[in-house]
Amino acid sequence: MSTPETIKQERLHVRLDTLSKQKLERAASYTRKSLSEFVLTNALSSAEEVIREHETLTLSQSDWTVFMDALENPPKPNKKLRQAFKSHKQRIKT
Repeated sequence: MSTPETIKQERLHVRLDTLSKQKLERAASYTRKSLSEFVLTNALSSAEEVIREHETLTLSQSDWTVFMDALENPPKPNKKLRQAFKSHKQRIKT
């Protein structure tokens, strides 16, 4: 049974040349998927990879140590940081 999250309501229109479409159809047939299914599956896989590359931070061991030390032992606020907090507090009323 379809849930509201799985009901397909959006469309994506793509214009492409004949050779590109034939290549996609050929690849889709090898995987026994419809053209739409093939394109969507591969586009989503590629999208996940791009998102992961841009939203994941990987640190070396030494960088991780520095990062954790900064979290556990933050430096005292300097003059510029105190001014920024003061400015923020004046502009943002909670």
